Amino acid sequence: MDYSQLLLIAVMIAVFYFLLIRPENNRKKKAEEMRNSIRKGERITTIGGMKGRVVQVNDDSIVFETSEDRVRIEIAKWGVQSTESMEQAASEKQSGGLFGGKKNEGKPAETDAEKAEPAAKDENTDLDPEIK
Repeated sequence: MDYSQLLLIAVMIAVFYFLLIRPENNRKKKAEEMRNSIRKGERITTIGGMKGRVVQVNDDSIVFETSEDRVRIEIAKWGVQSTESMEQAASEKQSGGLFGGKKNEGKPAETDAEKAEPAAKDENTDLDPEIK
């Protein structure tokens, strides 16, 4: 086996590490930090899709209320998918546009029906001038 083949294998291992392994470890670390920073009164969403407000935080579990009728559910900390603050940060990031500015400043949002309407008008004039 010559050095070029050995170098190729080393490059492939490095690519796998930087594109697959390292980002996954960073995601796991952020999720663990988020779960450990949950406080009483914070709104959470579980991996099962249930939403509620935290009423008690234990070492390995969280108790939260699901609605105004005060139904309390205890789940393991690893069962929390996101918190309210995490969801707000994600929505602000998405609404920022490409360079962090707002899209369509001062203009109302154009719907799909409004976009398709001019095309429909053009089609009618090309087919038959008597039909309007």
